[in-house]
Amino acid sequence: MADVSVRTREGAMTVIASTAIDGLRSRLRGPVCLPGEPGYEQARTLWNAMIDRHPALVARAAGAADVIQTVGFAREHGLSLAVRGGGHNIAGLAVCEGGLLLDLSTMKSVRVDPEGRTARVEPGATLGDFDREAQAFGLATPLGINSTTGVGGLTLGGGFGWLSRKYGLAIDNLLSADVVSADGRLLKASAQENPDLFWAIRGGGGNFGVVTSFEFRLHPVGPEVIAGLIVHPLSEAKSLFEGYRRIVAAAPDELTCWVVLRKAPPLPFLPPEVHGTGVMVLAVCHSGDLQSGRKAIAPLQALGKPIADVTGPTPFAGWQTAFDPLLTPGARNYWKSHNFVRLGDGAIDVLVDQAGRLPSPECEVFVGSLGRAVNRVPATATAYPHRDVEFVVNIHTRWRDPAQDLECTAWARGAFDALAPHATGGVYVNFMPEDESQRVQAGAYGPNYARLAKLKATYDPQNLFRQNHNVQPVK
Repeated sequence: MADVSVRTREGAMTVIASTAIDGLRSRLRGPVCLPGEPGYEQARTLWNAMIDRHPALVARAAGAADVIQTVGFAREHGLSLAVRGGGHNIAGLAVCEGGLLLDLSTMKSVRVDPEGRTARVEPGATLGDFDREAQAFGLATPLGINSTTGVGGLTLGGGFGWLSRKYGLAIDNLLSADVVSADGRLLKASAQENPDLFWAIRGGGGNFGVVTSFEFRLHPVGPEVIAGLIVHPLSEAKSLFEGYRRIVAAAPDELTCWVVLRKAPPLPFLPPEVHGTGVMVLAVCHSGDLQSGRKAIAPLQALGKPIADVTGPTPFAGWQTAFDPLLTPGARNYWKSHNFVRLGDGAIDVLVDQAGRLPSPECEVFVGSLGRAVNRVPATATAYPHRDVEFVVNIHTRWRDPAQDLECTAWARGAFDALAPHATGGVYVNFMPEDESQRVQAGAYGPNYARLAKLKATYDPQNLFRQNHNVQPVK
């Protein structure tokens, strides 16, 4: 094997001797892949097809020891290091160009303790992996809404989904984590051990180390819940939003209703003449008992005259896959996002107007409903600071043809700018594209950024973990 040219943390190129790479291979249980070798393409290929980066070498970790060795190799040689979990991040920050990729995607173990109601989850596990194990015991914790999303990256950014109004964010249910720090130590982060690191990883992303195991608190959910879709024509969206705001404000914590504005996909329960037309979809999930769920969603069912209402008892694990067909890998994706304390009339006017201008059939605008348990945690209790937010709007631009790149990204940025006067200025870090580095300090972390920067100087003073929405170390 020949020597390999690898990018350094400072952007230059350095030559790593073949003997050094052979030495790394000998110390890992998992494989080390070079371009053209088995596993390389799988490791570097991400959910967002706009990202096409080629690392110089890939270490596919099989456990915490492999992570320690790989982090040490990157540190000793001064290499650019990227860390991949599920590979779903919109910005594509899981892969670096020309550097060393630490791939955690094969570390997928999920171990549930049904009596203690906890779960130990490795960083390569997806929501689908987690749900299959936890729902075998009728247990769950707040995670996302797409089963192919990685648990690790989602949690490190905060993590929210169908259960968040009742049980908070993923980080609010994180009991501990095992973290490999930049100097190669395996640290336990919890309320009792290294509490400052525990604070930082709950929303601070991958800035402070590589998590090799998450421990979550679980809650009784399902296995059946009341969930489904209520579909209306987009032409009725403005009046429906007025009712939606009123109902959500009075709804029990167990009920979550997200709004999706898009062109109707060819779903079997929609009339053919509706396919491709603008729709407003109410996606509902009630995480309590079925009788209470039927009662809770009734006001939403009574809104307007829906084209279709496909709500009812459904397996929670199945509901977690409901949006998977619309979020398959291989498409080009670009997101812009805003936080809202309230959805005022002006914001609704912009949402409805922009939903009538979608540049491709797969584009959509999500309005995620939070509040309740999320808001009961003080803003400074975790690195994630947005505890006053009631709604998160994600402008999800999705298309297939690279020739549409400029058109689609321009639409997303225009919709974002139009919504800005009505938003808080804050942003959920997991929804930030790569070109929003200017929002990291004020937008993503706000009042918590100064503490994060000091902790970065403690745990990663050389900024080894910089291939992310980066927090710069400040002593």
